[in-house]
Amino acid sequence: MDKVRLYSGDGAAAQEAEFPSCLLEGQVDPDLLHRAVQYSLVNRRRGTASTKTRSAVRGGGGKPWRQKHTGRARHGSRRSPLWRGGGVTFGPQPKEYKYKLPKKMRRKGLRMALTAKYRQGQLSLLEELQFARPKTKEALRLLNGVGFEEKVLILISQKEDTMPVRKSFSNIRWVKCLPTSGVNVYNLLKYEDLLITQGALAELQERLC
Repeated sequence: MDKVRLYSGDGAAAQEAEFPSCLLEGQVDPDLLHRAVQYSLVNRRRGTASTKTRSAVRGGGGKPWRQKHTGRARHGSRRSPLWRGGGVTFGPQPKEYKYKLPKKMRRKGLRMALTAKYRQGQLSLLEELQFARPKTKEALRLLNGVGFEEKVLILISQKEDTMPVRKSFSNIRWVKCLPTSGVNVYNLLKYEDLLITQGALAELQERLC
């Protein structure tokens, strides 16, 4: 077991707590972390960008003018890509974006990201996170007590994933609050500091150990 800082629900009374060694990797592999980030970013793309080719644009059935003896360049359709309102040449079409990564590599990537945060001293634990009603002021008081001031990722358990908790942090632009089911390597590496509740830590152990 490794030691990390543990804070109470109001951000006070910091003490040492044990962090499960099964969530840490002996070595951090940058290539695997890159693959895991690619997996997160590519698979979130919807692939719905679409443009019309000249065959899909309405109209343009007849020639704009006769072929010869007009003094103008020859044209066969007003829907040509050369014309305003015409089709688009080589424009984007709907497609499916998919990047495959084995489940073992995804889990190992998560453990490596946690290891990187732990070694950099950017990982802390929180006993519990509960709000009776949405209150941004209480959320800021908690973060100030912990000592986090910018780019913070908070991992909560499914039980703690309630509307008051979500809304309390939603107005703070530099904080993201996620349940453990939505965590990925990209989010872990994007934010400077990581705060994990003990309930979320138990869920991570069940998922990754």
